[in-house]
Amino acid sequence: MSKSWRAIAAIAVLLIPSLFSSADQSQAAGPRKAAKPKPRLSLPEKCEPRKLRIVVDVGHTADSYGALSARNDPEFGFNFRLASLIAAKLKSEGFAATRLLVTDGKARPSLFKRVSVANESRADLFLSIHHDSVPDKLLETWEFDGAKSYFSDRFSGHSLFVSQQNPHFVTSLMLARMIGRQLKEQGLRYASQYTLPVMGRHRRQLLDKDVGVYRYDGLVVLSRTRSAAVLLEAGSIINRDEEMEMNSPERQEAVAGAVAGALREFCERR
Repeated sequence: MSKSWRAIAAIAVLLIPSLFSSADQSQAAGPRKAAKPKPRLSLPEKCEPRKLRIVVDVGHTADSYGALSARNDPEFGFNFRLASLIAAKLKSEGFAATRLLVTDGKARPSLFKRVSVANESRADLFLSIHHDSVPDKLLETWEFDGAKSYFSDRFSGHSLFVSQQNPHFVTSLMLARMIGRQLKEQGLRYASQYTLPVMGRHRRQLLDKDVGVYRYDGLVVLSRTRSAAVLLEAGSIINRDEEMEMNSPERQEAVAGAVAGALREFCERR
C-alpha cells in the first residue's frame, strides 16, 4: 500500500464520524421488503444554488475499497480525492449546501445506511464518484514495483449511470446528460465498452450515445435514493495511461469543473 494511500485513509477515518456512513456501489440491489415511501418533489420550482442540497458521495470505503488500479492503488483513494475537489468546487461557486459523503464499513450493509443518510438529509441531488476497471477476464498481467499487477489498456474514458427505478429518473437523466456534455466540452471521451457483449453481466443500455449516459437499475444508491441520482465513473484506473491522467491535477480539475458547470446549467434551467 502506497504512502499516499495511507494518508488518504487516515484523513477519511478522521472525517467519517462528522459526515455520514458507507458503501460499495458495485453491489446490486436486493429484493425489496417494503413499498418505498412516497417521494417528495426533487427540487423547488425555482432553483437557488445556495439552498440546493447536493450530496457528493465518495464511492466505496476504506474497508471495501473497490477496484485496484494498474499500479495497485485502491479506487477509494482516487474517489476521495476527486469527490473532495468536486465538493469544494461546488461550494466555491455558490452551492453552499453541498455535503461530502464519506462512508465506512463493509460493502453491502453500508449501502443501505448510505441511502438512508442521504434520504434523511433530504438531498435534492445525489452524485456518486467512482473510477472504472474492467471484468476480470479482460485483465492482463505485468510487473510493477516488483509485484505482479493487472492492467487493461484496451478501454478508457468516463461513463455516467442512472436508474429508471429512481423516483426522479427524468431529472437524473437530465443532470447526467449535462455532466456528460460538459465533460465532452473539456475534450474528454466516454467509455463505449458497456454496450459490447464482451462485458457480459456488466453490459448496459446506452441512453445517450452522444455523451455516454447508461441505464443501471441495479445500483442501490441510484434506485433507492429519493432524490435525483447520478453515478460518475470518472475514468479507467486499470488503464495504465489513464491511471496517470486521473492522478494529475489537470484531469481532476477538468472533471470538477465539468460537474460544476453542469450544476450551474441545471440550476439556471429550473
